[in-house]
Amino acid sequence: MARRLPPLLALRAFEAVGRLGSVRAAGEELAVSHTVVSRHVRNLEQRLGARLLRPAGRGLALTPEGQRYLAQIGQALDLVERATAELSAPRRRTLAIWCAPGVASRRVLPRLPELEALLPQHEITLLPTLARPDFARDEVDAEIIYLETAGPRDGVRAELLSSPRVFPVASAAFRARHSDVVAPADLLRVPLIHEESTEQWQRWLRRAGVAEVPPLRGPRLWHAHLAIEAARLGQGVALANAVLAGEDLAAGGLVEMVPSDIRLGGYYFLSEAARWDEPGLATLRGWLRDLFATPNGNGA
Repeated sequence: MARRLPPLLALRAFEAVGRLGSVRAAGEELAVSHTVVSRHVRNLEQRLGARLLRPAGRGLALTPEGQRYLAQIGQALDLVERATAELSAPRRRTLAIWCAPGVASRRVLPRLPELEALLPQHEITLLPTLARPDFARDEVDAEIIYLETAGPRDGVRAELLSSPRVFPVASAAFRARHSDVVAPADLLRVPLIHEESTEQWQRWLRRAGVAEVPPLRGPRLWHAHLAIEAARLGQGVALANAVLAGEDLAAGGLVEMVPSDIRLGGYYFLSEAARWDEPGLATLRGWLRDLFATPNGNGA
């Protein structure tokens, strides 16, 4: 008899949402829009005649049926992945790196040939994403992520690469139009550009000594490098650091709006503790240390 299986795309979409806890993060991992992921999950629920996800605050949570289904589907997909890997027998070992999008596009990608030359026996896979990998499931070899602090995770080791100063930037033309902005509190009078939420601006303003921070408005662009690009285009003020905006600052495409010396976190390298000293990962880690220590990347 023919197998009565749901579409594999729908199963992958549901498994990614359940594992990552976010439709948007699942879309990033699968390289499709979050609307496509939502549609796959709805179609799967209709086929099964059961609710797998439920609203929870501003996100989604698994229903009891969804939890049971995810546990079994995850095991099935793991089997498929292992069987495929055994048959694929790649001639070169893959080095999978999950990386914060801004760092991937502005720092790693321009110098990727250097890393490839250092690791000729590896096939480097670079995934720009804000999703967090599951090291226990061998989803990734290394992660480069911006965190307030790298809290302990079972079996995972972290190294701080850089703790850069965070400062407000805008185009020179925008700065000239708002010459009366001379202190952090003055920024509340101009358009602010946000990443995923207004939280980073709120934290920065409080650290800068603004006693009362009102509800903030402005576009939310999800990724730091997009917010910085919007500022370069004269659309408002974004928070940046030298790792992401150093070249634009040096070239004059961006200027600092007010003087400050505030740090909100750092860029971390993470990999499995048991594999920390593997030659490929050790080479990658050393290369990243040099990358973040170069001008425009040292947090100056």
